[in-house]
Amino acid sequence: MLMSGRSKHRVLADAADRLAEARRLSRDEDACARIAETFRALAEPSRVRIVDALLHQELCTSDLAEIIGLSEPAVSQHLRTLRMLRVVRSHRHGHRVFYALDDDHVRRLLTLTAEHLEHGGTRAIDAAAG
Repeated sequence: MLMSGRSKHRVLADAADRLAEARRLSRDEDACARIAETFRALAEPSRVRIVDALLHQELCTSDLAEIIGLSEPAVSQHLRTLRMLRVVRSHRHGHRVFYALDDDHVRRLLTLTAEHLEHGGTRAIDAAAG
């Protein structure tokens, strides 16, 4: 076994061992498809803004529309997608429906992504654009 330079991962010296280990640890196609679908949903900036607004408190559709600057029907469409993927959940309070992040995993996903981008500065964005 070798240790990779910058990485803390172990590197198996034998190619057959590396491939067998990678196959053993890899997620199945269905899991990868579900992960990709979640990232696809969050690839839309308006949806990220909705999730970001819900980081600290529950909000109703009209609140979100006001904060984000979209129409209520547009916000509702985005919320439907986020709800189907279990990124947000809803509950009724009187005649209004309030939305919150589904669980702490969503909060951590957004927070870690923002920290990742801040850590790398504009390097990642510049590389993707250029």
